[in-house]
Order: sequence, then structure tokens, then C-alpha cells
Amino acid sequence: MSRKISLTQYLVEQQREHGRITPPLRLLIEVVARACKRIAISVNKGALGDVLGSAHTENVQGEVQKKLDVIANEVLIEANVWGGHLAAMASEEMDTISVVPDRYPQGEFLLLFDPLDGSSNIDVNVSIGTIFSVLRKVNNNRGVSEDDFLQPGKQQAAAGYCVYGPQTTLVLTVGDGVAMFTLDREMGSWVLTEDQVQVPAETREFAINMSNMRHWAPPVKRYIDECLAGKEGPRGKDFNMRWVASMVADVHRILTRGGVFMYPWDKREPDKPGKLRLLYEANPMSFLVEQAGGMATNGTQRILDVVPGKLHERVSVVLGSKSEVERVTAYHRDAA
Repeated sequence: MSRKISLTQYLVEQQREHGRITPPLRLLIEVVARACKRIAISVNKGALGDVLGSAHTENVQGEVQKKLDVIANEVLIEANVWGGHLAAMASEEMDTISVVPDRYPQGEFLLLFDPLDGSSNIDVNVSIGTIFSVLRKVNNNRGVSEDDFLQPGKQQAAAGYCVYGPQTTLVLTVGDGVAMFTLDREMGSWVLTEDQVQVPAETREFAINMSNMRHWAPPVKRYIDECLAGKEGPRGKDFNMRWVASMVADVHRILTRGGVFMYPWDKREPDKPGKLRLLYEANPMSFLVEQAGGMATNGTQRILDVVPGKLHERVSVVLGSKSEVERVTAYHRDAA
């Protein structure tokens, strides 16, 4: 880019020139971005900072927490609790919501986050990240409850993620396209490196955990079988498979060069509609992908239209290049 634009300047322009955000939302996003810088420092220290390995605790889903899961969760709460922009927070790592204490002013927004996505990759030095979503508090009362968070994803005021990899990158939407910022470690600032990101409509890459193939529903198996058949098959082209096992890393690749990411329902836990969390993972990522010209469904329905019934609701996810997501969704509808 011809000139360096900081995250703050970008947000001020979104506020002043485009009217996309309010001053409190701008300040909230800046606080989240600063918290991500702190998390990045801990991630980069690795074994030198004694942050690797298990915390020997479990989250609300019964998953073993890593030390960095707990650290990242605490960083995000401490950074945001006192600023006056929030009414409450919800995290994948907490049983219930964290309400802003009475000693601090209560704001108009709700913050949701997966503090460290891709925990299984922490100890092997593979890209991991933080995912966040911002909702408006819909009631005018001082009190706030879990019900206030149960809004469909289309009502998000902002969403984004930070990926901690070879570069530390912040990806953000406030409903006016997708922007990418790279952390300048020498200056300590976020610099805009790509604006109005677009997901290519066509692709030859898919991301899915192939080890679960025997558990998939027929529409998913049909789609993957066609991809694997290559040029000789009905698709008439060869596909590559990619799977990082960090949603942040897989979605970042799709935003960068296209592809389709799938985490479908399977027969291992037939009573659960999917594996990924609707509020902390699927909604913010779907918002980003749609703002970049892509598409996101649960196989039959647009994810951003799904009305959550509980705080830690799970959902199937198919997102990425529009033509491929439409195909997978059509296969599900045919099967139904």
C-alpha cells in the first residue's frame, strides 16, 4: 500500500466519513486489538514464558484447557471490563457471562470471544488465534443476562480475529467489507495491509478433517468424493485438501486465496447439530466471509440467520468460496 494507515485511523474514517461505527464501538475494537497484542507476546514466548502445556482444568464443554487458553481469556476480560463500552462478555472458556461490575460504567455493547482458537496446535508451534464478535445490547435496562447474547449473527456490529503466525494479523469487519492489519512489532502498531478483501468465487481447495469420513452424512461424502475424483470425476478439475485444525488459520487461508471450510455434523454425536460454537466461532467467521463476498451455511440455512437457543450452542459450518458453499448446501437440500 502506498501509505501506512493505522488501525486507529481506519476506525476513525469508518466513524467520521462512513458513519459505520460509533465512538464507543471504535474504542472497544481498539481495546480488543491491544489485548490481542498482549496475547501475541505470550504466544511468541512459548516455552520461555512457561505458557505451554495443559492448565489441568476443563472448560464448560468438558475440554481440557491449555495454559494459554486461560491466559488469553484473562487478558481479554481484564482489558475490557473497565472501559465503559461493554455491558457484559461471554467466552467459550467460561460457563456463563461475565457482567461488568457496578463500580464501572456499563456500555451499550456485548463482547463474545474464543480467546485462543486451535488449542491443539499451541504446543507444536502452528498458527492459532483469537476470534471475537460484538453485539449491541438490545434492552435498555441496567441488568444483563444470557438471553441478551442470544441474537442471530446478522445483528453483529463488528467481528474479527487475530491470527498468531509468521506475522500477527488482525482481520476485521464493521459491516463495510473486510480489512487486514499486520502488527508492526518495531512500532507496536497495527498497519492496514489489505482493504476490501474478496474471497474468490471459484476454488480448487477444500478444508475438512478427513479422518471423520466414515461418520459423515451422505451429502458431505458426496461432495468430497467428487473433489477427490479430480479431472476424471464430475467436477472436471483436481482439488487440493488443506486442514490446519485451527479455524482461524483455515479461514485466513480462505480469505487470502479462496477455498471451502467444512466442519459438518457427523454420527459420532448425532444429537449435536455440529462441533463449532455458533456465537464464538461460526457467527464472527460467517460475518467476515460474507463481507468478503463468500457464503456461510450450516448445510441448509444461512448461519447468520440462525437464532441461538443457548450460550454455548453448536452448529455445522460450511463457509468460503460462494460457488462451492452453494453446491454443498444444495446437496444437503437434495438429501432432505
